[in-house]
Amino acid sequence: MAINFDKALGVHAQALVLREKRSELLAANMANADTPGFKARDLDFQSVLKQTLSSNVSLGKTQTGHLAPATEMLGGTLKYRNPNQASLDGNTVEAQVEQAKYAENNVQYQASLQFLKGEFSGLMTAIRGQ
Repeated sequence: MAINFDKALGVHAQALVLREKRSELLAANMANADTPGFKARDLDFQSVLKQTLSSNVSLGKTQTGHLAPATEMLGGTLKYRNPNQASLDGNTVEAQVEQAKYAENNVQYQASLQFLKGEFSGLMTAIRGQ
């Protein structure tokens, strides 16, 4: 009997990938804090995760002429952040907000890693028959 890792690991594997993408966006925001006209971007994690989970179930390529399901779910879901205080040069990045969002995302990334560690530990226990 084969192990289906998608079912065994649950949502945590997809969450880890989305957290990584969000980290890249937030890091890009912080890197462009002094770039005139740069607009801070972020993604709505919950809606993107729901799209990813529902697309994994319902989309499939059944014939060679069909388009493959999109692997990047970030295209239409990126949102621009509204600044608390407007900048004269049009930049919407607020360093303290971006740092807080990045730290929060990092904690959630670590939590997903811990959940995955627990799932793999459970699988190893089941495989060993303990």
